[in-house]
Amino acid sequence: TASPVVSTTVTTQAPPAIQQEVILAQPSPQHVWIPGYWTWRNDRYEWMAGHWELPPSSNSVWVAPRWEQQGNAYKFYEGYWN
Repeated sequence: TASPVVSTTVTTQAPPAIQQEVILAQPSPQHVWIPGYWTWRNDRYEWMAGHWELPPSSNSVWVAPRWEQQGNAYKFYEGYWN
């Protein structure tokens, strides 16, 4: 089991609303859809598009990245396979 990566990304700007995405055809039954999310790059939010990915093992579960509000700031936690 992998440990989550704790990001040090902190900003005082709230992340934008999640964008609607078109989910393309699944390449194989083993592929898992990883939804898009907002990340922080170059002092601004940048959308990371969703995509299909092969899990590292058959029992792996994707834990989505997330933003958590902490007072007047927002802290980012990277997604990871668990």
